[in-house]
Amino acid sequence: MFGLFKKKSERELLEEAYKKKLKEAFDLSKINRSASDVLSAEAEEILKKIESISH
Repeated sequence: MFGLFKKKSERELLEEAYKKKLKEAFDLSKINRSASDVLSAEAEEILKKIESISH
């Protein structure tokens, strides 16, 4: 209950975006491979941002 109004850190927001992009890429891989590759590349960029924040 006390975490209800807590803002998420930039890292937490990026991790959520990364997971969302990976899920979308996986779902698209069954239908449209090229669109899936684009989303995977975007997810990799987000991962690089997460790693740069971590260090």
